Amino acid sequence: MSLTTIRQGSLVLVNTARVQSRGALYVAQARTRQMMKWIWMILGIAIANPVLYLISVGIGLGGLIDESVGPVGVDGVKYLTFLAPALLAQAAIQGTMDETVYPTLEGFKWHKTFYSMNATPLTGTQISFGIFLTSLFRAFYTVVLYFGVMWAFGVLESPRAWLAIPTAIFAGASFGALMQALAGKLEDENIFFVVLGRFVMMPLFMFSGTFFPLTSMPFFLQWIGWISPLWHATELGRHLTYGHVVSPTMMWVHFIFLGIMLVLGLFFSARIFTKRLAK
Repeated sequence: MSLTTIRQGSLVLVNTARVQSRGALYVAQARTRQMMKWIWMILGIAIANPVLYLISVGIGLGGLIDESVGPVGVDGVKYLTFLAPALLAQAAIQGTMDETVYPTLEGFKWHKTFYSMNATPLTGTQISFGIFLTSLFRAFYTVVLYFGVMWAFGVLESPRAWLAIPTAIFAGASFGALMQALAGKLEDENIFFVVLGRFVMMPLFMFSGTFFPLTSMPFFLQWIGWISPLWHATELGRHLTYGHVVSPTMMWVHFIFLGIMLVLGLFFSARIFTKRLAK
């Protein structure tokens, strides 16, 4: 059989033009099907996490805090109402990070599936966007389930509280895109997860105004919140769910900060994936 015949046969099996235009969607579809193998475990965690956090910290610890601060509450509301939007944003950030970092390491190092994808008409940019789109899918259902639990606990005091859903997903997308670019650069991930857990995610969770207003922290530690996507998302979420005061200027600051993270993350992810696959 001649090479010309083989080439013609491959064009029948693979629509090159369609792959070039929809390649990222095909990558996302393949990754989503792989995710579906663990869907019940993922959904169980997505429901159990908010329930346990809101009961143990929001109601348990929050009850003690509400007693100590009196009717004024924290930021003018019950502690559970204050805490819930931060946990919603954290869930989105954690979900997108998991769904960008681990698949990226799997594709480049553990199973090297990106190289086989790249042997087809799929480009590095399409592969990076496909993985990113899958992370948005996970963030969407995680946030929707979390929001449903918040509604069941009665912590949504504003009629526009539903806008906290796209806001949390936006924050998760911003952080996930940046983490995907970082994961694409890794050659040795052994120490990476230790550093990520102890020096990125833990400070992010503890010092972003999650459990108490950022202004109650010493001034020299507040900068951690200022550069944290979780703080920016939490401020927006609290404004939307119960009317936390955020000035128009700060609204713009929060959205611009998250937007810059998203654009930079997507840009460098595509560039890093393309360059690494070309080696």
